[in-house]
Amino acid sequence: MHSFDDHPADHAPRPIVGEAWDRMEPRAIPWHSHQRGQFIHVLTGCVTVQSADGLYVLPPHRAIWLPPETRHCVRYPGEIAFRGLFLDAVLSARFPARPTVMQVDALTRELIDKAARLPWDYPPDGREARLFAVLIDQLIEMRTAPLSLPDAQDKRLQRIMEALRADPADDRPIGAWANFVHMSERTLARRFVAETGMSFGVWRQQLRLLTVIERLAAGDPVTTIAIDLGYGTPSSLTTMFKKALGVPPSRFFETR
Repeated sequence: MHSFDDHPADHAPRPIVGEAWDRMEPRAIPWHSHQRGQFIHVLTGCVTVQSADGLYVLPPHRAIWLPPETRHCVRYPGEIAFRGLFLDAVLSARFPARPTVMQVDALTRELIDKAARLPWDYPPDGREARLFAVLIDQLIEMRTAPLSLPDAQDKRLQRIMEALRADPADDRPIGAWANFVHMSERTLARRFVAETGMSFGVWRQQLRLLTVIERLAAGDPVTTIAIDLGYGTPSSLTTMFKKALGVPPSRFFETR
């Protein structure tokens, strides 16, 4: 086993290399960073990535870009087929300077799968290098896909966020949370928008949405998830989910 802070890909001989592995059981990787930029993608299952910027939940039709030296931790709630890419500083400069979730189309998905399993010492002027060149062009053109939960710098907001992550079903109104951190309701509402770009209500719904995705990936039934999150009935949860993402929970992990 290598140290996650000193991944072998950081010392690879080529400017971009891949990594592929499959795992049947859940896995958690502690906080770490890489010298290279990283794309994290899964062919099956789901991955949750936490960075200083926020929380990201990625099904198979999404990928996340992490710039070099981005501290992050990762959680895989169930069976997973991981496909990752590591880019050197020159290539990384062509991508966003912050963690970014992107929509993965069918062609890019197949290219990532192929590239992630290539040897790291491929010829610099061979077909492997040409495949990576096409892949880079595809990655640059990928659309961003806002399926994330931004974090806050304000310690008072962080206390609220930590409490809600521990219990996403907590439906106390914003006034009760303002009392919890000794702020006025109006100030708390303004701080939430200023630090996350979302209202308190939208942030909490986004948290629940990401929680549903992660639990679906772990194999939990929709009925159980709905009860645990306080939706009362599965149809209420399905309505919320479909309104936000365009498909019911039962179809979310279909390849699109």
